[in-house]
Amino acid sequence: MTDDLGRTTWPESGGRPLLLVPVGSVEQHGPALPLTTDTIVAEAVTREAADRLRSTGRSVLVAPAVAYGASGEHEDFPGTVSIGHQALGAVLVELGRSASRWASGVVFVNGHGGNAPTVASAVDLLRAESRAASWAACAAPGSDAHAGLTETSLLLHLAPETVRVDLLEPGDTRPVADLMPALRSDGVRAASANGVLGDPTGASAEEGRRVLGLMVDRVVAEVGG
Repeated sequence: MTDDLGRTTWPESGGRPLLLVPVGSVEQHGPALPLTTDTIVAEAVTREAADRLRSTGRSVLVAPAVAYGASGEHEDFPGTVSIGHQALGAVLVELGRSASRWASGVVFVNGHGGNAPTVASAVDLLRAESRAASWAACAAPGSDAHAGLTETSLLLHLAPETVRVDLLEPGDTRPVADLMPALRSDGVRAASANGVLGDPTGASAEEGRRVLGLMVDRVVAEVGG
């Protein structure tokens, strides 16, 4: 059985596999990172988590990513495409309802922090309907907020050809807790003219490899591998 649902035939999808679904976004990530950064990270974490879970004997499939998310806080930057919390929640709930007819469970692996409340609400509703659903975040201790050292390092490891290294520059480097009032009321541009929250200039592929490992560890632990 292939691990990619998009390349699997329906007879190969039997046996009640666990379905892992990457959830990302299309949003600005400063002048140096691609709009699909969150989706790239979510897909990579999901694939490696699936491999780890399969090594324990579990049957696991990886779904095509839900590539659009709730990114309203970034809409002041061209390129951002947000479907909003209501639409995202509806997509995840209906996806979970449908997949639960043949999968043993559905796990949403979320790569965009702004999606988190909606992903959690969708899982709560699916569980209230007695469906096996859960979610996990692509997160690691000490990570910075947005398009900074953490995400730039991850992209240098996963997709270095997408990083405009010559355009790397710091944004607002204040702690996220200090920035939250402005982010909630006026969006990211109110805090950072270039869309970066953090300083990506010290990023490296080696750091990206380390952070990816921590993210995969977290997802596997939360899934129960």
